[in-house]
Amino acid sequence: MPHTAGGQLPDPREVVTGPLDLSARVDEALAVQAVAFGLTDEEIGVRRHIVLRHMSTPGARALGATTEGDRLVGFVYGMPNDRSQWWSTVVEPYLRQEGTEGWLDDSFVITELHVHPAFQHRGIGRGLITRLTDAAAEPRSLLSALDTDSPARALYRSLGYRDLARRVQFPSAPQPYAVMGAWLPLRR
Repeated sequence: MPHTAGGQLPDPREVVTGPLDLSARVDEALAVQAVAFGLTDEEIGVRRHIVLRHMSTPGARALGATTEGDRLVGFVYGMPNDRSQWWSTVVEPYLRQEGTEGWLDDSFVITELHVHPAFQHRGIGRGLITRLTDAAAEPRSLLSALDTDSPARALYRSLGYRDLARRVQFPSAPQPYAVMGAWLPLRR
Protein backbone atom coordinates (compact mmCIF):
# COMPACT_ATOMS: atom_id res chain seq x y z
CA MET A 1 0.00 0.00 0.00
CA PRO A 2 1.44 3.40 -0.93
CA HIS A 3 2.83 5.61 1.81
CA THR A 4 2.97 9.35 1.90
CA ALA A 5 6.01 11.45 2.74
CA GLY A 6 7.41 10.56 6.13
CA GLY A 7 6.04 7.01 5.92
CA GLN A 8 2.65 7.97 7.39
CA LEU A 9 -0.55 6.67 5.86
CA PRO A 10 -3.25 9.31 5.38
CA ASP A 11 -5.78 9.36 8.20
CA PRO A 12 -9.17 8.41 6.68
CA ARG A 13 -10.95 10.37 9.44
CA GLU A 14 -9.59 13.52 7.83
CA VAL A 15 -11.51 12.78 4.61
CA VAL A 16 -14.92 14.37 4.18
CA THR A 17 -17.49 13.10 1.68
CA GLY A 18 -20.02 15.46 0.18
CA PRO A 19 -21.54 16.96 -2.97
CA LEU A 20 -19.02 17.67 -5.71
CA ASP A 21 -19.23 20.21 -8.52
CA LEU A 22 -17.58 17.75 -10.88
CA SER A 23 -17.67 20.12 -13.84
CA ALA A 24 -15.64 22.68 -11.89
CA ARG A 25 -13.22 20.07 -10.51
CA VAL A 26 -13.04 17.76 -13.52
CA ASP A 27 -9.25 18.06 -13.87
CA GLU A 28 -8.68 17.12 -10.22
CA ALA A 29 -11.07 14.18 -10.55
CA LEU A 30 -9.35 12.94 -13.69
CA ALA A 31 -5.98 13.21 -11.96
CA VAL A 32 -7.33 10.85 -9.26
CA GLN A 33 -8.72 8.53 -11.95
CA ALA A 34 -5.43 8.59 -13.86
CA VAL A 35 -3.50 7.39 -10.81
CA ALA A 36 -6.17 4.89 -9.68
CA PHE A 37 -6.96 3.48 -13.12
CA GLY A 38 -3.78 4.15 -15.08
CA LEU A 39 -4.89 6.61 -17.75
CA THR A 40 -2.66 8.20 -20.38
CA ASP A 41 -2.73 11.94 -21.08
CA GLU A 42 -4.67 11.23 -24.29
CA GLU A 43 -7.28 9.18 -22.39
CA ILE A 44 -7.61 11.97 -19.82
CA GLY A 45 -8.35 14.46 -22.61
CA VAL A 46 -11.06 12.24 -24.08
CA ARG A 47 -12.61 11.52 -20.67
CA ARG A 48 -12.68 15.21 -19.77
CA HIS A 49 -15.15 15.89 -22.57
CA ILE A 50 -17.21 12.83 -21.62
CA VAL A 51 -17.44 13.84 -17.95
CA LEU A 52 -18.50 17.39 -18.83
CA ARG A 53 -21.16 16.06 -21.22
CA HIS A 54 -22.42 13.57 -18.62
CA MET A 55 -22.71 16.24 -15.93
CA SER A 56 -25.10 18.20 -18.17
CA THR A 57 -27.45 15.18 -18.26
CA PRO A 58 -30.65 15.56 -16.21
CA GLY A 59 -30.29 13.74 -12.90
CA ALA A 60 -26.50 13.45 -13.02
CA ARG A 61 -24.94 13.74 -9.56
CA ALA A 62 -21.44 13.57 -8.12
CA LEU A 63 -19.88 13.18 -4.70
CA GLY A 64 -16.30 13.79 -3.73
CA ALA A 65 -13.99 12.79 -0.92
CA THR A 66 -11.66 15.59 0.13
CA THR A 67 -8.98 16.06 2.75
CA GLU A 68 -9.03 18.88 5.30
CA GLY A 69 -6.96 20.88 2.82
CA ASP A 70 -9.68 20.37 0.14
CA ARG A 71 -7.55 17.93 -1.88
CA LEU A 72 -9.84 15.66 -3.90
CA VAL A 73 -8.86 12.04 -3.18
CA GLY A 74 -11.93 10.21 -4.47
CA PHE A 75 -15.10 10.75 -6.46
CA VAL A 76 -18.15 9.01 -7.81
CA TYR A 77 -20.74 10.13 -10.29
CA GLY A 78 -23.72 8.67 -11.99
CA MET A 79 -27.06 9.33 -13.61
CA PRO A 80 -30.38 7.70 -14.42
CA ASN A 81 -29.87 5.28 -17.29
CA ASP A 82 -30.97 6.37 -20.74
CA ARG A 83 -31.11 3.62 -23.36
CA SER A 84 -30.14 6.12 -26.07
CA GLN A 85 -26.77 6.90 -24.44
CA TRP A 86 -23.60 5.29 -25.74
CA TRP A 87 -22.96 3.02 -22.72
CA SER A 88 -26.45 1.50 -22.92
CA THR A 89 -26.20 0.90 -26.66
CA VAL A 90 -22.94 -1.00 -26.16
CA VAL A 91 -24.07 -3.17 -23.23
CA GLU A 92 -27.64 -3.83 -24.41
CA PRO A 93 -26.83 -6.76 -26.76
CA TYR A 94 -24.78 -8.46 -24.04
CA LEU A 95 -27.58 -8.04 -21.51
CA ARG A 96 -30.19 -9.24 -24.03
CA GLN A 97 -28.12 -12.37 -24.66
CA GLU A 98 -28.13 -13.07 -20.90
CA GLY A 99 -31.84 -12.26 -20.47
CA THR A 100 -31.07 -9.25 -18.26
CA GLU A 101 -31.86 -6.43 -20.71
CA GLY A 102 -34.70 -5.17 -18.46
CA TRP A 103 -32.06 -3.85 -16.05
CA LEU A 104 -31.50 -0.97 -18.46
CA ASP A 105 -34.87 0.47 -17.41
CA ASP A 106 -35.41 2.23 -14.08
CA SER A 107 -31.73 2.05 -13.12
CA PHE A 108 -29.21 4.53 -11.82
CA VAL A 109 -25.82 4.02 -13.48
CA ILE A 110 -22.59 4.48 -11.58
CA THR A 111 -20.47 6.00 -14.32
CA GLU A 112 -17.16 6.34 -12.46
CA LEU A 113 -15.90 5.56 -8.96
CA HIS A 114 -12.23 6.15 -8.18
CA VAL A 115 -10.20 6.61 -5.01
CA HIS A 116 -6.54 7.64 -4.98
CA PRO A 117 -4.43 4.54 -4.15
CA ALA A 118 -3.04 6.17 -0.98
CA PHE A 119 -6.61 6.40 0.34
CA GLN A 120 -7.96 3.01 -0.79
CA HIS A 121 -9.03 0.19 1.55
CA ARG A 122 -10.45 2.63 4.11
CA GLY A 123 -14.15 2.57 3.21
CA ILE A 124 -14.07 5.76 1.14
CA GLY A 125 -15.24 4.12 -2.09
CA ARG A 126 -17.97 2.21 -0.23
CA GLY A 127 -19.16 5.44 1.39
CA LEU A 128 -19.20 7.32 -1.90
CA ILE A 129 -21.19 4.73 -3.85
CA THR A 130 -23.70 4.00 -1.08
CA ARG A 131 -24.34 7.68 -0.41
CA LEU A 132 -24.81 8.41 -4.13
CA THR A 133 -27.19 5.50 -4.71
CA ASP A 134 -29.12 6.20 -1.48
CA ALA A 135 -30.29 9.42 -3.15
CA ALA A 136 -31.38 7.66 -6.38
CA ALA A 137 -35.08 7.57 -7.25
CA GLU A 138 -34.56 4.41 -9.30
CA PRO A 139 -35.03 0.98 -7.65
CA ARG A 140 -31.75 -0.46 -8.92
CA SER A 141 -28.23 0.41 -9.99
CA LEU A 142 -25.94 -0.62 -12.83
CA LEU A 143 -22.21 -0.28 -13.39
CA SER A 144 -19.45 -1.77 -15.48
CA ALA A 145 -16.07 -2.91 -14.19
CA LEU A 146 -13.07 -4.67 -15.64
CA ASP A 147 -13.97 -8.35 -15.91
CA THR A 148 -11.28 -9.54 -13.51
CA ASP A 149 -11.19 -10.57 -9.87
CA SER A 150 -10.20 -7.22 -8.41
CA PRO A 151 -10.74 -5.31 -5.18
CA ALA A 152 -13.28 -3.16 -7.04
CA ARG A 153 -15.34 -6.20 -8.10
CA ALA A 154 -15.14 -7.56 -4.55
CA LEU A 155 -16.44 -4.23 -3.22
CA TYR A 156 -19.33 -4.23 -5.69
CA ARG A 157 -20.27 -7.82 -4.82
CA SER A 158 -20.21 -7.00 -1.09
CA LEU A 159 -22.70 -4.19 -1.81
CA GLY A 160 -25.09 -6.58 -3.57
CA TYR A 161 -24.07 -6.13 -7.20
CA ARG A 162 -24.11 -9.29 -9.29
CA ASP A 163 -22.88 -10.04 -12.78
CA LEU A 164 -25.53 -9.43 -15.43
CA ALA A 165 -23.20 -9.90 -18.43
CA ARG A 166 -19.52 -10.69 -18.72
CA ARG A 167 -16.86 -10.32 -21.41
CA VAL A 168 -18.47 -7.07 -22.57
CA GLN A 169 -16.20 -5.42 -25.09
CA PHE A 170 -16.24 -1.64 -25.27
CA PRO A 171 -14.80 -0.09 -28.45
CA SER A 172 -11.11 0.77 -28.00
CA ALA A 173 -10.96 -0.95 -24.58
CA PRO A 174 -8.33 -3.70 -24.63
CA GLN A 175 -9.83 -5.64 -21.72
CA PRO A 176 -13.38 -6.98 -21.38
CA TYR A 177 -15.78 -5.61 -18.78
CA ALA A 178 -18.57 -7.06 -16.68
CA VAL A 179 -21.91 -5.29 -16.30
CA MET A 180 -23.17 -5.60 -12.75
CA GLY A 181 -26.53 -4.74 -11.20
CA ALA A 182 -27.90 -4.36 -7.67
CA TRP A 183 -31.25 -3.56 -6.10
CA LEU A 184 -31.29 -0.40 -4.03
CA PRO A 185 -30.57 0.38 -1.31
CA LEU A 186 -27.18 -1.25 -1.51
CA ARG A 187 -26.27 -3.87 1.08
CA ARG A 188 -24.43 -2.55 4.15
